[in-house]
Amino acid sequence: MNWFGRKKDTQQPSAVSSTSRPAGGGGGGAATRAKTANTVVSLRENIATQEKREQHLEKKIEMCVKEAKEKMAKKDKKGALFKMKQKKLYEQEIDKIQNIKMTLETQVMNLESAAQNAETFKAMQSGKTAMTEIRQQTNIEHVDDLMDEIKEEMELADEISNALAQPVDLLIADEDDLLAELNELEANDVEEELLRPTKKAEVPAMPDVPTAAMPSIKNATKEEEDELKQLEAELAAL
Repeated sequence: MNWFGRKKDTQQPSAVSSTSRPAGGGGGGAATRAKTANTVVSLRENIATQEKREQHLEKKIEMCVKEAKEKMAKKDKKGALFKMKQKKLYEQEIDKIQNIKMTLETQVMNLESAAQNAETFKAMQSGKTAMTEIRQQTNIEHVDDLMDEIKEEMELADEISNALAQPVDLLIADEDDLLAELNELEANDVEEELLRPTKKAEVPAMPDVPTAAMPSIKNATKEEEDELKQLEAELAAL
């Protein structure tokens, strides 16, 4: 039965034939992605076809209701009842179409989710493989060996630095002997200083004490004469 009121196009490819065509491309992964995309497109086209069919049936229902009212107005109950039965059949068909659309939408959603999960799995698998390769190249034994080698090289470099920092002095081996000789010379100098005789300190020459009487001061007072005599006595005592 043709619900669209037009001749069916026999050249139109079906959903099954469109999905059964092998997808071209490179490797298996690309072919699978292409096939999945084609399947999703086919399902969405089928959903669009079901929607067009649903719209056509809704118009049929409107016509049945209109004609049933007209027949009731003409007292043609039998004709009106027939149109109502047609309306009921169309409504049942619309219910089926809606169920089909729901099934197709579910398939599209599940297919897209499965494709996304597959891509996610491939990405995670690729990441795991990369981590495994890196771990194999840098396992714990290699790390321990590397750290030991680095430590050994640092110790050797420190020894080389210490060797280069040593002073280049040809007499450094005789330094103890030279210090002993210097101490001996110092001890000899001290001994000579102690054995050397000491010189008497020279007393500076003092002026002779005059023996002559101090000249008298003319016109001197008695007090001045007494002071002069006292001075003569002090000089005589020296």
